[in-house]
Amino acid sequence: MSSPQDTSEAVGAEEGTSQDSMGHEGEEGRNTEEGNAMNWPPQQQGDMKRVAAQLIEKYYFQLTDGCGNPNCNNPDCASSGKVGQLTSNEAAGKALQLFASRARLCEVVGAKGPRARQSVSCDVADSAQAHTSATGGADSSSSVVQDVNMAGVSTPNTSLPPLSPQVERLNSPAGLTEDTLTLTINECRSSNNYAKLRRLLWEVFSNEIALRHSFLQRSDSVERRNETIVRSKSIDNTTTQSKEELRAQEGDLDKDLDCAEDISADEGAASSDKNGKVEERNNIKQKGLVTHFLDISEVRRSYAHLFECPESEFGSTLMNAIVQLLSDSLSIQLRVRRDAFSAIPNNINIFIILLESPSLNTTDFIEGVMPKMCRTIGQLPEKDQALLSKHLATWEASRLHRLLESLHQLITIKLLTTEFTRDFTINDEDSITSATQVMKLLFYASIYGGELDTPLLKDIPSSDSFLENVSQNDDPFLGVNGAGKDWATRPPSKDSLGSELRIHVLDARTPLIPLSEFYDDFLSDQLEMDRDFAYYKAGSGDKFSFLNFPFILTPATKALGLYYDNRIRMYSERRISIYQQVMEGMPTNPYLKLRVRRDHIIDDALVDLEMVALENPGDLKKQMMVEFEGEQGIDEGGVSKEFFQLIVEQIFNPDYAMFCLNSETQTFWFNPNCFESDAQFTLVGIVLGLAIYNNVILDVHFPPVMYKKLCSKPGSFHDLRDWNTTLYRSLVELLEYEGDDMEEVFMQTFRVGYQDVFGTSLTHDLKLDGDNILVNQSNKREFVEHYSDFLLNKMVERQFRAFRRGFNMVTDDSPLSNLFRPEELELLICGSQHYDFMELMKNTEYEGGYSSETPIIQAFWELVHDMSTEDKKKLLQFTTGSARVPVGGLARLKLIIVRHSPDCDRLPTAHTCFNGLECFDLWMLERRS
Repeated sequence: MSSPQDTSEAVGAEEGTSQDSMGHEGEEGRNTEEGNAMNWPPQQQGDMKRVAAQLIEKYYFQLTDGCGNPNCNNPDCASSGKVGQLTSNEAAGKALQLFASRARLCEVVGAKGPRARQSVSCDVADSAQAHTSATGGADSSSSVVQDVNMAGVSTPNTSLPPLSPQVERLNSPAGLTEDTLTLTINECRSSNNYAKLRRLLWEVFSNEIALRHSFLQRSDSVERRNETIVRSKSIDNTTTQSKEELRAQEGDLDKDLDCAEDISADEGAASSDKNGKVEERNNIKQKGLVTHFLDISEVRRSYAHLFECPESEFGSTLMNAIVQLLSDSLSIQLRVRRDAFSAIPNNINIFIILLESPSLNTTDFIEGVMPKMCRTIGQLPEKDQALLSKHLATWEASRLHRLLESLHQLITIKLLTTEFTRDFTINDEDSITSATQVMKLLFYASIYGGELDTPLLKDIPSSDSFLENVSQNDDPFLGVNGAGKDWATRPPSKDSLGSELRIHVLDARTPLIPLSEFYDDFLSDQLEMDRDFAYYKAGSGDKFSFLNFPFILTPATKALGLYYDNRIRMYSERRISIYQQVMEGMPTNPYLKLRVRRDHIIDDALVDLEMVALENPGDLKKQMMVEFEGEQGIDEGGVSKEFFQLIVEQIFNPDYAMFCLNSETQTFWFNPNCFESDAQFTLVGIVLGLAIYNNVILDVHFPPVMYKKLCSKPGSFHDLRDWNTTLYRSLVELLEYEGDDMEEVFMQTFRVGYQDVFGTSLTHDLKLDGDNILVNQSNKREFVEHYSDFLLNKMVERQFRAFRRGFNMVTDDSPLSNLFRPEELELLICGSQHYDFMELMKNTEYEGGYSSETPIIQAFWELVHDMSTEDKKKLLQFTTGSARVPVGGLARLKLIIVRHSPDCDRLPTAHTCFNGLECFDLWMLERRS
């Protein structure tokens, strides 16, 4: 068997030796060898594949560039002048034929090492192996054309001199520099032949070692940056460093970064004006230090030089090289030893260089390269993902938004072009799931690079000192169920990437991109939420769930997932109740039943809920059934809607004085001086939680800061804008005043005054002896922060804590806090304010002989569209039991219009449980006339 000999000959070819002896074996010998090769061990087969791919590349370069010998007589070498003008595709096909016939391979004149790259992809090796098999290899030419590199470019057939020394050292740690690229571009431009540029790009962008060490900063530049950002630091200016030294320097660099971040966070907390925002933005830009000595400016200048060339001369080569890089060594590394990836110096530079490409948003890049790039980035350790997110945070908002649009475009393309089945769903499509994972990096980058809401959530102490002043008599719900559990102190949900960045979604005040831009409407509409919710609850990690990436889903889609979760809990409580009846003989109670009188709805409801919450809080998780005393009717949803409507009207009645109305913003806030006990506020919180749990929209008017506080983030100065507009403007004027006579102009001390609901004037010192401390230029920010904290947090701490305790008693086991941001929570509770009755008309169903073409129905919609907004709200109230639009708009509401009797003149009848409307022809005709 001739396998060892052939292997040694192939290795000889790799060193540039003559291959004449390889062309004299008979066809029979080759077939025998190929048959025996199928039985070789997998490692040896892999070696042969790599050798074959390398030889194919050498043949390709021999046909296009030549060997550099002006006296060459090889008819298959460009230097001999006997090779006609070939396109890249023709050269690739010819290279396959030469490899199959084992034609002569010239030695490259002046080459100090192997001219082909040292690592080849599995795809190329597979194509070469397929070509050397008995099938002849015709089907493998197209894949090899892409992997060998030059697709779609016609180049003149001129002999090129050997590569310059800069190019030949690409596989050394020096990598590519701007000077090397510029020199190559100038040479190609002067000769009007860009083959050398294509080879350079292929050598760098298909080789992780070369790309990792490209565009690095000089040691003196790194030293200056570290001195500016953190402290004076000496970095040896030597060119030869051991791996241990390099890693030690990177470890010091990461420590310095942590210090820089802490300093930046402190500065951000101390400033909220425009100048402070500029400083914070500059600090974030300086955090480009996380790129491990990568010179971002040089990368961008190099790309600018490159794209001044005709893109048709290098575009395909560049993208194919990146695909080769991502699908070969990097992908294997991350699959096999993912945790060790971060230990390799400068590995993260590879992805930063790729993300800086100007072609990132082109259609070819989105369809050809981005799926593999997203898949590889999604496999990165979270520490490296955090570094990438920090780098993206330094981008301009418009550029970050273009990348986001590209990811949305990729998802849409895959949704439209992929055929999904019962066994292969959206959750199984790698391109969609990996694009979602990369979008998460952009999501946090948008928050990290934008304006943060200080103090950050991580800096807020989780103190329970308030509990020391609250006794069981003040609030009987404190520590209910004998577990000592305080429902008001549940911490907000955490995300691992956010923890790595040391920020939270709730810290976002003004992100670079509005967070609503991350919604993918098409994906949300196509997603099978029942299946995705099952994957989410399984939590095994075997299946991808989009509910773990809630930023990409619309509130309506997430509300559907929450609905499934609530229904499953209701059914579970029902089964437990039946089991207890059968096995233990306990009376069955599968529902949370409330029997109330209309004239005493507050007293009856709160008493019943108090008994349930004290005896068995788990009963609050049962499906609620409401019965009005003295009235017939089964609650299928409509009675509960009416119950919530009536009880909300009573709770916010000024006679109860639990909440105060701000006449300017028309929003309600807690009355800090009310006489109601904490238990009453707890019961109000329970009502709000039950509304969400039973999928009922409430007509409540809280300021946005209320929902922010429900998500565990205290209110801050900027929240005053929607709570008390006049006060907010006054404080902004105080902050913007730059005169030295502030004490005389404003005459404001750290003692503030306010009035209770009865008009009594009260005062509060924001600091000790606050009446003797005047507000001046040095302490005006401190005054604003203390004043805002007092109004939004400390003054109503007792009432809100009780309120939140009741809310959490119902929603504690729900994924509510994981899925919804504060503005989405408000939408979930209060519904939308967009009344689009055209959407309602499109979504309406007809029964009893009616259809959308029936003249009576057309007349009905003509009347509806002519109504005022207030009349339309009344129509919704009449037909559905609520005047509020559900989350997702009226397109999510299904109205049913039923024909009752053609000869009856009765008024229309509504069935609010089913959103049904019974109409009568005679009445409709009278209204039309």
